[in-house]
Amino acid sequence: MLHGSASPGVAGSELTRLLARLADGPSAPRRPAVAERLGHWLGWAGAISLSSALAAGPAEAPAGAGGGEQADFQRVRAALEAAIAAGPRESVSSPDDFGPFHRHCLAQQQGMQDAIAALRRRLRDALARRSVALARLAAIDAALETALAAHERRLLTLVPQRLMAHYERLQRSADADGAWLGHFRDDLDAVLRAELAHRLLPAQGLLDTLLTDRPT
Repeated sequence: MLHGSASPGVAGSELTRLLARLADGPSAPRRPAVAERLGHWLGWAGAISLSSALAAGPAEAPAGAGGGEQADFQRVRAALEAAIAAGPRESVSSPDDFGPFHRHCLAQQQGMQDAIAALRRRLRDALARRSVALARLAAIDAALETALAAHERRLLTLVPQRLMAHYERLQRSADADGAWLGHFRDDLDAVLRAELAHRLLPAQGLLDTLLTDRPT
């Protein structure tokens, strides 16, 4: 059984650790700094888009009243957490049937992607209404989201694959009492919670900026 916090502050490393443990792999080696890795992840189109956002000249920030962003973030997170906790909608027909867990994992990933992408857009809109400097930050976030999308997909595609391999390993070494299936369900929830925290990190950063830059 896997254990570990999925708090947003350690989300990326927590998800990586859990995936490595699902694969029974060694601890991940020390990785280059984020700035160095970012250079490898960005394609030329992403680099151009990011450069344009960074170099954009001052523009008048659109007017508009903000507020409610923190409640919006919490609402989205709570809904996604509840969907994870609800578990698969289908019952398992036999110990060999990984299908319901696989479909549950894919459904949660799609739900996270759609809900968090929309949340992130709303937070960027709120930033853009706040000031010229924050409007530029919103543009940079939008450019990064697009540029890093392919890398994100490659990482998160590993989740259902590792879960299936973990399921099969637990099943092969299972005792007669069948407790392994409950352990797998706990592991499934832990991994999906870590993925949720990982996916929420950019939105959390946008929200933190809004909260620390409140107009007085």
